[in-house]
Amino acid sequence: MPVLKTEQSDQYEGATVIDPIRGYYKEPITTLDFASLYPSIMRAHNLCYTTLLSNKNERSKLDTSQFIKTPTGDEFVKPEVREGLLPLILKNLLEARGKAKKELKIEQCPFKKKVLDGRQLALKISANSVYGFTGAQVGKLPCLPISGSVTAFGRLMIEQTMKTVEEHYTRGGIYVF
Repeated sequence: MPVLKTEQSDQYEGATVIDPIRGYYKEPITTLDFASLYPSIMRAHNLCYTTLLSNKNERSKLDTSQFIKTPTGDEFVKPEVREGLLPLILKNLLEARGKAKKELKIEQCPFKKKVLDGRQLALKISANSVYGFTGAQVGKLPCLPISGSVTAFGRLMIEQTMKTVEEHYTRGGIYVF
């Protein structure tokens, strides 16, 4: 793993949190949730220490179709050029979690169900922590270009989803489904 130095003062913009409208609702309400959002973003965009283009010399050797520019302006090579280590780790963690969840659905033994549920939860936490340690400034593997890009993509996805829902599922500012 490349060692990337970060300054204690370096920060990045975090997630978008949409505050709920509190109250009692007579009609059912819908909530939207992205499954494994941050790990999925890291996989989809090949965000990793090993794919980050921090060296202009390396970037100049690539065609523009071989890398992506994130909303934060950071650049990462696409998986066709070099698959990142973190996306590969996340793929394995999320596949193992999916397998544990499938086994959980068909398991009859209460003890084994608890073990499988613990396993899928541990795999979920492990996948989410991969993003977490890239943003932790106190630790061995901080990389703000990764963590900042992840949250920037997440904000875009949430904003686009909110815009789509508001355009297609509201009338006069009231949500209709």
